Amino acid sequence: MAGEAYKFDALGAIAAIKARRIAVSDYAGALISHIEANEPAIQAWQHFEPEQVRAQAAALDACADLSRLPLAGVAVGVKDIIDTAGMPTENGTVLDAGRGPQTDAAVVRALREAGAVIMGKTVTTELAFMHPARTRNPRNLEHSPGGSSSGSAAAVAAGMVPIALGTQTAGSVIRPAAFCGVYGLKPTHGLFSREGVLEEAGSLDVVGVFARTLGDAAAVGQVLAKGAGSASGDYLAATRESAFPARFAFVRTPSWPLAEEDTKAAFESFAKALGPICETLDLPASFDRAIGFHRTVMFSEMALNYTGYYERGKDQLSTELREAIEAGRQMLAVDYAQALRERESLYQQLLGTLEPYDAIITPSAPGPAPKGFKTTGNPVFCSMWTYLGVPALNLPLLEVNGLPLGVQLVGRRSGEERLFKAAAALLQAATARCI
Repeated sequence: MAGEAYKFDALGAIAAIKARRIAVSDYAGALISHIEANEPAIQAWQHFEPEQVRAQAAALDACADLSRLPLAGVAVGVKDIIDTAGMPTENGTVLDAGRGPQTDAAVVRALREAGAVIMGKTVTTELAFMHPARTRNPRNLEHSPGGSSSGSAAAVAAGMVPIALGTQTAGSVIRPAAFCGVYGLKPTHGLFSREGVLEEAGSLDVVGVFARTLGDAAAVGQVLAKGAGSASGDYLAATRESAFPARFAFVRTPSWPLAEEDTKAAFESFAKALGPICETLDLPASFDRAIGFHRTVMFSEMALNYTGYYERGKDQLSTELREAIEAGRQMLAVDYAQALRERESLYQQLLGTLEPYDAIITPSAPGPAPKGFKTTGNPVFCSMWTYLGVPALNLPLLEVNGLPLGVQLVGRRSGEERLFKAAAALLQAATARCI
């Protein structure tokens, strides 16, 4: 059993460890071996030190009572813009090479207190923006894993860890989750603490979760929300509710013209196959401005937050990042203020539109992971939802040409419990209809 323990999902590992059917050290050892065998091809890790992992595992094995630890022994990867004491956090840039935080970020602290083992730091793109990193997609090594949380998504997809943390400012959780064929949770803005996390655009930034199963994402999300003092409801129980009468709205967002034809066809068929529980819905024309507003907020705040990097080493920044910072420096304060003000107006419109439904169904990306490594893919199908601060889930339900095609489920602010119920209902419906 020990040698195959890397195959456990998070909840399976926790159950086996709490029941003492497997030692944390044996579980961690199986994962270490699996990482060492696959890392040369996948390149998901920025920092991975097996002895640090073994020390954490041994400490948990010595714990007399694991029952009080909701994540007892489970292995987690952490994106390399999230601070970890005793491990470097270099933010994907040579300008932070050798940076070693003295304290954990709040989300890492919450994971450790819940009994998780921090396996190491996963690769991020440069300062969590768009310049591709070295990580490869486990579903097809010739394709992008997405970004900026590329290492986290790939590590979960490759079975190196059942859980990893990422962040999203535009589409950096949902898009790589879709490309790599795993579950992804982008919570309501502010639900999880961002203390100790690189600030790219604070009005948009969230910490998110990659997982092998919906239940795993819910269990970790519950811990992180509780750690921030913002938990509402029982996310894991929500995924187990078998008779939730969910109703869905299939939405062709303003980004729909940018979807690949295979994506359009797959989603049209998917929505039709769901039958009466899913209705097609058009958003009001006012939402056409949301993606532009997102860009204004993101670039303006990046220009402010990355001033230090730009001024001390702009020649060492990628062209993509340097141009984004310079674009942000040219934006007018009145446009930035309008973009923030309009967000609340649009969210109120969204609430009215969503009234009869539990969640929106829409693509996670324009198509499957692009071939090659010149791009991390277009976040346009995620950026509007990030701008509005609403929670979203990627469900790995569809495929196109042998590659995953993510289904994005979007809910109301602070509506994670309802969103998880809707996701579980959608998975049941898809299974029943053999979609």
